[in-house]
Amino acid sequence: MSTPDTAETEVPYGIPLERDHPFDPPAAVMALHRGSEMRRMRYYPDGRLGWLVTSHRLARKVLADTRFSSTLGGPALAPIPMPGLEAYRDFEGDFPTTPGMFIELDPPDHTRLRRKLTGVFTVKRMKQLEPRIEQHVRERLDALAAGSRPADLVAEFAVPVPSMMICELLGVPYEQRDRFESDTRAIFTIDAGSEAKEAAIMRLYGFVGELAAAKRANPTDDILGDLAADAELADEEVAGMAILLLVAGHETTAKMLSLGTMALLENRDQWDLLRARPELMAGGVEELLRYLTIIHTGLIRQVKEDMEFEGHQIKAREYVTVSVQTANRDEAHFIEPDKLDVAGDAKGHLTFGHGVHQCLGQQLARMEMRIAFAGLIERFPDLKLAVPAAEVPMVTGQNFYGVAELPVTW
Repeated sequence: MSTPDTAETEVPYGIPLERDHPFDPPAAVMALHRGSEMRRMRYYPDGRLGWLVTSHRLARKVLADTRFSSTLGGPALAPIPMPGLEAYRDFEGDFPTTPGMFIELDPPDHTRLRRKLTGVFTVKRMKQLEPRIEQHVRERLDALAAGSRPADLVAEFAVPVPSMMICELLGVPYEQRDRFESDTRAIFTIDAGSEAKEAAIMRLYGFVGELAAAKRANPTDDILGDLAADAELADEEVAGMAILLLVAGHETTAKMLSLGTMALLENRDQWDLLRARPELMAGGVEELLRYLTIIHTGLIRQVKEDMEFEGHQIKAREYVTVSVQTANRDEAHFIEPDKLDVAGDAKGHLTFGHGVHQCLGQQLARMEMRIAFAGLIERFPDLKLAVPAAEVPMVTGQNFYGVAELPVTW
């Protein structure tokens, strides 16, 4: 790694997104990591200077340090080009946070909202959901087996499994999934433009707000019903919290199920190892989370006050982006990080984040992946790609990387 002085010699413009291999981070961002674990970086749209952190060691420090804020004030900056940011170029105030979106908040506001949900996502509560997840997986595998070949594993399996489960937990009718799946894609699509994203968010607030109002009038035994009945929460907070769970609860797991299946099929020895030794599945899921790292635009924080950090002088309100994908491939922390090894040790990966903002639903996601991958391997041991891997369309224009369609046969 370079010294603080050499980190200043080259100033890249944003995080590179172009990948040469479907399972590896962009070579350009890995080259930045190997040159310096922390360096200056220019942010879009106007080239303002901020910072890029790439090592596992510093990523953990930034994400755990309360001096780095999740509440981002103006001007609106991003580590990737995003249409619409130019309109905020001269904005000097603080951007308002989205009601209920506690991932945008710092303690104590973050703590107040998050504690309303911590009891729902404990390991014990997730264990109680295991039979329902197994049932959902069986039903989708039955439908897959009864359908035509080749089949699109994304549409037939990877998306429905987590979508059904999060809808059931929240109390959102699954048959109305079109009202949130398309808007979710719009929110995460990088070039959708700020107006389209804002419109998608407003539609989601309207959709969830209607459901919450109905549950207030006729209480239901589900997460949204509980939130709606909580007198300490404003209506907008209830909707925002539910949207956050709904969106994150299906989109990220769906990406991991499809991309993880593709990675196992392209590393057949790993597929066969999980088939022969199912006791490796829990660790195998952690390894897939580390190896694939679907977060490819980074986690952004803003410095609250002038500070010294790792020999660097950082000014108040400067942005710092944490590259999770390079942190998860850091050779200083992981043995042979560029190799997929489901029997290896992926302990400490940062795919679910770190610190107070560590993913609330990570235990649910883990259980869904363990059951889904195990069921898929057992039911379709000879599953294979129906097209060459190079022809599988990838999702590269969203905040979460993944597979657009995964044609498979057996």
